[in-house]
Amino acid sequence: MNRAAIDLWVGFFVALGLAALLFLALKVGNLSSTAVGETYALQARFDNIGGLKVRAPVKSAGVVVGRVGEIRFDAENYVALVSMQIDKRYQFPRDTFATINTSGLLGEQYVGFEVGGDTEMLKAGDQVKKTQSAVVLEKLISQFMFDKAAADEGK
Repeated sequence: MNRAAIDLWVGFFVALGLAALLFLALKVGNLSSTAVGETYALQARFDNIGGLKVRAPVKSAGVVVGRVGEIRFDAENYVALVSMQIDKRYQFPRDTFATINTSGLLGEQYVGFEVGGDTEMLKAGDQVKKTQSAVVLEKLISQFMFDKAAADEGK
């Protein structure tokens, strides 16, 4: 094999490797183009969103049904306002409960929908009324430590 053919094959495999790395980076960063189709917007207010980020998944029963579109701070009520883009294929009752969950112990955070039993469905632009903020691990540890110290002093 001559030198030009070897260089061509090496270049081909390097380009293939770079394309594979780019694909994996986009998948990990949730930036891949997931052709969801048509969506509708829902909003929810949370006291604490933890490490929730734009483009984080919105899941119901473990299935991705949408993405977080925007996160803003409501200066009047001092809460985070999360806008979500939900796939039109999925409709949720008005009494749906939105929670901020973590995948695994230290994984990414996402919005979880726990459906209710209302017969009326949420429409585009509606707000999810029932929410539960993110559990902050540092707060839990400090509460445990302070409670433990207070119990030891009482003995």
